[in-house]
Amino acid sequence: MDTLARMQAFVQVVDSGGFSAAARKAGKSKALLSKYVRDLEDELGVRLLNRTTRQLSPTEAGVAYHREAVDLLQRLDDLTASVRDSHGRARGHLRVSAPRSYGDAELGGAVVEFLETHPEITVDLRLDDRFVDLVEEGFDVAIRVSEPLDSSLIARRLSTFRVVTCASPSWIERNGRPEKPDDLLGLPAICDTNARNWHHWPFMVDGERTVVAVSPRMNVNGPQVTAAAAAAGIGVARVPLFAASRLIEEGALVVLLEDFELTGLTVNAVYPHRRHLSAKVRVFVDFLVGWFERRKRRDPCL
Repeated sequence: MDTLARMQAFVQVVDSGGFSAAARKAGKSKALLSKYVRDLEDELGVRLLNRTTRQLSPTEAGVAYHREAVDLLQRLDDLTASVRDSHGRARGHLRVSAPRSYGDAELGGAVVEFLETHPEITVDLRLDDRFVDLVEEGFDVAIRVSEPLDSSLIARRLSTFRVVTCASPSWIERNGRPEKPDDLLGLPAICDTNARNWHHWPFMVDGERTVVAVSPRMNVNGPQVTAAAAAAGIGVARVPLFAASRLIEEGALVVLLEDFELTGLTVNAVYPHRRHLSAKVRVFVDFLVGWFERRKRRDPCL
């Protein structure tokens, strides 16, 4: 038990950037934390921290020990939570990351329904278009489009994700209807800068992925505004279907180049690879799977 307390003290000091800050956060005395870290160094026979009058930093051995200690302590926390959860209801605080536009348009309603059915869980939903580091930033779950590249994460598929190329009837009348991706070259385009390589639009041509460099007339960091500008006849746009579906149904936008759309894009719930998955994460992900299935039955076009 002494080793565990010393390990926790060391991690707290490194994460807080010093003994004083760690003591305030942990509610312990600075002297006690300092003793724990010294005892840990004595036990290991190696110096873990570089100490000066102005700053504190981990040594090379300290960096390696911190990395493994964080993982070990997280596993211990997960195990404790798993055992507790197996004998009671899911509860606790859940931190969720999602793309801003997708969270505003789609996910927000699902989270509200989830909270209505799980009164002992609180949710901190952070909408951000960057890819967060789940472990470093303390997130339990992230909602992401396409397959995750990080092998340390587990992915659960929630839904397919369709991105459409579209334009208004008036724009098509002025510029003609593109029949193949290359027909977009030189035509005025509206680009959603949230997308990766936003001015290079990907398509499938003869089974091969190809990219067309479009000519932006308008750049904007939001798919709803992108779709609205396209409906106003400003240019051709490439947007997620959820952002354009209403305008398409109303006839304000026409879907183009359907035969060349990318396939295989999915919405996934991703979470860190842990041996013991906490009940709050498990019930949240299970709820999302069911929510998206019900949504698909209501609107098979999505």
